[in-house]
Amino acid sequence: MKSKSDYRIIYMGTPEMSARILENLIQDGFNIVALIAQEDKAQGRKAILQKVPTKLVAEKYNIPVYQPHRIRKDYEFVKELKPDLILTMAYGQIIPQGLLDIPSLGCLNIHGSILPKYRGAAPIQRAIIEGEKKTGVTLMEMIDKMDAGKMFAFEECEISPDDNYSSLCNKIVECGNRVIKNNLMSYLEGNLKGIEQDENKVTFADKIKPEDEKLDLSKPTNLFLNWVRGLSEEPGGYIYLNNLKFKIYKAHKISENRNSEVGTITISKRVILQLSDGEIELDEVQLEGKKKMDAKSFANGSRHLSGAIAK
Repeated sequence: MKSKSDYRIIYMGTPEMSARILENLIQDGFNIVALIAQEDKAQGRKAILQKVPTKLVAEKYNIPVYQPHRIRKDYEFVKELKPDLILTMAYGQIIPQGLLDIPSLGCLNIHGSILPKYRGAAPIQRAIIEGEKKTGVTLMEMIDKMDAGKMFAFEECEISPDDNYSSLCNKIVECGNRVIKNNLMSYLEGNLKGIEQDENKVTFADKIKPEDEKLDLSKPTNLFLNWVRGLSEEPGGYIYLNNLKFKIYKAHKISENRNSEVGTITISKRVILQLSDGEIELDEVQLEGKKKMDAKSFANGSRHLSGAIAK
């Protein structure tokens, strides 16, 4: 009988949450023969090139790293690696059929939702935005159609009212690690039989675009707060206050009062924002050009903005 180390696995992934799953795989004894990740990106005002998180993990364990600009045009090197399996978690590019055909045991994806709900690029954010009470991960077959392959295993987690995108990512990582621990060897040994997705129940989780980061003040409080949570801690949803971006990272509903024009900011020891069907209190904010801070600290230096109409 083969052990974990006998199977040659290529891991494809890029961001921090994917890096944590990669490190767990390595520490659990799986044989990761290569990492394929997105290219390193310039960060900050000085545009210093930073290695992507998965690359840092791979280099820590002396695993070869490949970062093709366009995987659709540059994947012949994978044949030389002779993988049994490709395992993906948040890689960031569409993988071509020619690459999917290379591993002898196929390609699996750790997808951040319970399929067939929330196929697509932003399943974690969209689950919060849509007010879901639970989500999880699906261990699924990769095919040349977005998140449409057979499903092999699931791990669920609750979405608490206090969860935001960042905290839910932590839960998804835990689910991802569990789904691997409980199912990956069974799959490699041929003991997991996938089930087809019900196309009638499919929903999509479109990528969060820059224009989506602008919070819509016309939305009712529950939906507005869902968007705040879904965009926090990164990238942070914003409104405009005195023509400056004003990011709201955390807030909560305090009343159903409708005494002021929608968008009115009231600042005393607290920071209150009027919405269409009530008021919310802001807990953590960041005015353009300033550091992120709790609302009490912001209020101390911003009383002059009380009564301003946010847009």
